[in-house]
Amino acid sequence: MLGNWFSLFYFRIALLPATGHKARRQNRFMTRVLKIATASALGNAFGNEPADKRMEILRLVGECGSISQAARDAGVSYKAAWQAIDTLTNLAGVVLVERAVGGSGGGGASITLAGQKLLSMADLLCEARKQVFSSFRSSKLLLPPADPVLSGMGIRTSMRNQMPCTVEKLETRGQVVRVHLQLAEGATVVSRITKASAELLGLKKHQQVLALCKANAVSVVADPAPLKGNPATVQVWGGRADRISRGGAGHEVSVQLDAGLQLVGFAAIGSALKAGTRVCILVDEAAIVIALAG
Repeated sequence: MLGNWFSLFYFRIALLPATGHKARRQNRFMTRVLKIATASALGNAFGNEPADKRMEILRLVGECGSISQAARDAGVSYKAAWQAIDTLTNLAGVVLVERAVGGSGGGGASITLAGQKLLSMADLLCEARKQVFSSFRSSKLLLPPADPVLSGMGIRTSMRNQMPCTVEKLETRGQVVRVHLQLAEGATVVSRITKASAELLGLKKHQQVLALCKANAVSVVADPAPLKGNPATVQVWGGRADRISRGGAGHEVSVQLDAGLQLVGFAAIGSALKAGTRVCILVDEAAIVIALAG
């Protein structure tokens, strides 16, 4: 992810060459960023949006010295706050928050030096992002409608199915949230995630997100008859098979959905699918991952 930011920075500087004091300021800023990035692997803790909910929680812990208070200030549960800290710690590879248990004050939490360094990186990258997109918006090279495209391109993942969509509604059932998403042409898809994840993503109605799904989690069948035995969480979409790559472990099928999107899935060995024929796609709600473009 840091590599993407550096590429954008160099692209910006190439587009808008600076001289004099401005050039020296840019060079100092880039040197500072590069020194921080090469000092440790903290960059792994960044998602696609430098100022995401996890970073906000880490910052709040540093300000108030309490996980529970940080959770309240961020508008998430205590469980979600700890999940955010644990995730950042795993990605960074170093301890970011130290917890003091008990004592006359009832315990608390403090940010480590590595945690402070991570927050400094977040501030630098957030400012960098604002500068880059501001330059693009003021340039004839890219119009504002291209911003979502750029954001989506910044996400690198092994999941080949990536669908831009809008949150239609959130349906909470205990610790699980069913997120109803609207795709192009009015088609819908449902993603089943934990309540804590929904809180950390800050999901809300009309929000633009990306729905991701691994190709091997998508089943492609020619006849909808077998669908009767599938659980209620399995979603069914219609489409047409475009390309088929046959293999010993299953046939990879590229499908043009009726909604206009292109998905990749797998058909069972021995299936008689042919390019151009009508097919049905089966995807479980739990297989749909929600991502925020940054």
